[in-house]
Amino acid sequence: MLETREMIAGDTPGVTYAMPVLRFDGTGGGRTTYIQGALHAQEWPGAVAIHCLVPKLLKAEAERRLRAPITVVPHANPIGLNQSIQSEHMGRFDLNSRTNFNRAFALPGAPAPDAFTAAPERLKARLLDLSADADIVLDLHCDDEAPVYLYVPSEVWPETAPLAAALNAQAVLVWDGEGGGAFEDAVAKRFMARAGTGDGVVVPGKVVSTVELRGVGDVSRATAEADADGLYRFLVAAGVIDDATLPLLPSYAGPVIRQEWVEMIRAPASGAVFYDKAIGDAVTAGETLATLMPRPGDPSADIALVAPRDGFVLTRRTRRFVRHGDDVLKLATFAPSPNAKPGPLEA
Repeated sequence: MLETREMIAGDTPGVTYAMPVLRFDGTGGGRTTYIQGALHAQEWPGAVAIHCLVPKLLKAEAERRLRAPITVVPHANPIGLNQSIQSEHMGRFDLNSRTNFNRAFALPGAPAPDAFTAAPERLKARLLDLSADADIVLDLHCDDEAPVYLYVPSEVWPETAPLAAALNAQAVLVWDGEGGGAFEDAVAKRFMARAGTGDGVVVPGKVVSTVELRGVGDVSRATAEADADGLYRFLVAAGVIDDATLPLLPSYAGPVIRQEWVEMIRAPASGAVFYDKAIGDAVTAGETLATLMPRPGDPSADIALVAPRDGFVLTRRTRRFVRHGDDVLKLATFAPSPNAKPGPLEA
């Protein structure tokens, strides 16, 4: 393994951010892989999964079982890692520009960074450079409260199904069209541009996914080891690593939900929340998903948040106080939502 430091100059004189990059050498013949964690800097499930994956990669490299190079960025956002306000880690948005760290990635054909490009955009450009030669690109995130689930562009869904199986994903959200400039969107568009294809046309041999590894509080040795095992099983199934000791990977049998079928249940007022349904619960139209309490001490003011259609609870907010208009939960349904937005809705 070769460990280097990517140096990202800050926007203030004398400030520089260091980002470790791990490179594992391959013997030749397999698909090149890129894996990054914690692009949203406070989302640690991906970073700790990588922490537990690295020893497996070191062993495979030492035994010459890596067929192709693997590049790993354990924590892909040193800028966000340094952002906190009154002991609260604020790693999702750049505090200067207020831009989501997983938005505004340059799509193919965009101008290269110049002297006036801000540090977060230089970081994003460098992450795209690091993944430029990869056939398999995994961006490890997490939600607030959630199971393991994936966001996958439709152009690579057939190739990505083994990843869902290896991680025992509880759902896959497949999306088309514009992806809001997320890292996954930029990589998928790059795959399509190089293949000379358009939206909706399958690009063979390529994988890109935003992998949601449960919730932000799911940081433990048990979950990290389980996720590392799943990533390793996928790499074996994808032909990146040789390991005859593992059984064949079963086909993914979970639900595949169109992005536009996800209903965002939003708060019509500010208040505390009681959840009436757990993650994964199946619901029918009209059932109460959560109860909002805008006026503590006045139960008559309680507001029931009900399911607009049949489906199952995919995610919930961690904090039990929400403001007017906040997303309270994601409901995976089986029909288009009138409130659907384009692109992935990762946490």
